[in-house]
Amino acid sequence: MIPCYTVFNKETETFTSIWTPLRENYNDFYAEYKKDVELYSKNIGVIGKPDMPENVFNVSMIPWINFDGFNLNLQKGYDYLLPIFTFGKFYQKDDMYFLPLGLQVHHAVCDGFHAGRFIDELQQKLNNGK
Repeated sequence: MIPCYTVFNKETETFTSIWTPLRENYNDFYAEYKKDVELYSKNIGVIGKPDMPENVFNVSMIPWINFDGFNLNLQKGYDYLLPIFTFGKFYQKDDMYFLPLGLQVHHAVCDGFHAGRFIDELQQKLNNGK
């Protein structure tokens, strides 16, 4: 799966959707991500980077706010089977950092058990610095 995300155009205060191919090495992925953001962040229009692959998943960022819950209402969402990850503004409390995460999945392809397992495994990786 390849992450698809939006980048903010500061001049027009609009967003455009781009994607970055997954790399085995995080540093390689991050370098490619930075190139994509630089190249496509000035685009105007919903789709900023052409030729989006079919195997993408949406990552949405709302870095201006933190939240306790988040819900998207997709028009004709019954047919949308991919997960949607929404991250908010991170904050620090004492010596810990917190990052709000909303996960929206279609029940036809993901049960609450599996969503919970994913969140638990993600938390364990974050706790272990991996």
